[in-house]
Amino acid sequence: MTDSPSPLPGSTIVTPVQVMFFDTDAGGVVHNIAYLRFIETARTLLAVNLGMDWARMAQTSVYPVVVRTEIDYKRPAILGDELEVHGRLGEATPARFWCHFEIKRPRDGALLITCQQALAFVKMPEGKPLRLPKGWPEPFAPEFASPSGE
Repeated sequence: MTDSPSPLPGSTIVTPVQVMFFDTDAGGVVHNIAYLRFIETARTLLAVNLGMDWARMAQTSVYPVVVRTEIDYKRPAILGDELEVHGRLGEATPARFWCHFEIKRPRDGALLITCQQALAFVKMPEGKPLRLPKGWPEPFAPEFASPSGE
């Protein structure tokens, strides 16, 4: 048996979610779009863990932008469920990186959602895609430290 490399510090996250009325339809079942909001929250907190917080984004005008989402709905959540969104940083190319998510219901161990998203760094307001910095994500985004982003 071979050891797999341990994840980078901050490259995994577990975000608790409580299903609210506004997340559900008239039958109390979670809307498909609500799951994406749960994932958005986890992905934002994952970025913060990796050093790309709101202040850095505002300073550099460089933002991680979702360019692709793949989601599989396996089981429904219902009103009042307490869920966990498990997120992790995945593979990267010079131009984009992937984040992987699972939404689980701890009370019964059910896996409700699997999702992967491809992201790219974009310089705004130009909308200019940027290459990932060398050594990314550790140390996170050193090339994005200057306000010019170049």
